[in-house]
Amino acid sequence: MSGGISVVLAAEHLGSVFGFPITNALVMTWLLMALLIGCAFFFGRRVKMVPGKFQAGVEWAFEGALGYMAETLESEELARKFFPLVATIFLLVALMNELEFFPGVGSIGIVHAGSFLPLLRTPTTDLNFTLALALISFFVIEVTGISVLGFFRHMSRYVNLRSPMGFVVGLLEILSNLGRIITFSFRLFGNIFAGEVMVLVAGYFLPFFLPAPLMGFEMFIGLVQAAVFAILTLFFIKLAIADPAEAH
Repeated sequence: MSGGISVVLAAEHLGSVFGFPITNALVMTWLLMALLIGCAFFFGRRVKMVPGKFQAGVEWAFEGALGYMAETLESEELARKFFPLVATIFLLVALMNELEFFPGVGSIGIVHAGSFLPLLRTPTTDLNFTLALALISFFVIEVTGISVLGFFRHMSRYVNLRSPMGFVVGLLEILSNLGRIITFSFRLFGNIFAGEVMVLVAGYFLPFFLPAPLMGFEMFIGLVQAAVFAILTLFFIKLAIADPAEAH
């Protein structure tokens, strides 16, 4: 309908490279990854022995996060090992969510076949991205459990033939772990996509009153969702390295 609200669930295809589809969400993911890498490189080159206010603030945040991870995992060695993963998940997802309403995201594009095709789309509103991130967390969690406990000891939490109750608990553990992939991906996708649609609807009906406060609220929700994804990854790593006998 002309002049109405248009909501596209899947990321739009911009083209393909060697048969690999390139979507607007993928393009924005590459841009944000380049931005984070560039910022890390620039900040790393400007680190001083006597920190300024900005460097001191960054160091304080990193030290606090590392200390929290060490307390949760009960191991400073494991905390240092997994800090890059957890911190990258938080920073990448938070940056994506905070730039959701940045000028140009979803508003700059081309007209193709009579319809508007945006060149940039928030990656967390694409289920492919959230599912891929959930799979990364899932495999890291399982591989961590195997590397710390050993293959057979880790698998004993899923396959327990000592008693009927233990067997049922093992099956429930398998279903619970597989369910993490769904909850990880759909929680992040659902919250961010629903927020974007809500702001779009508010802007259509009450363009001068609701969009601005709703955008501010959604930016706060974006930070919360980034923290939730990172913290849940940390907690599930903690559960994966726990003794199966104690867990049961």
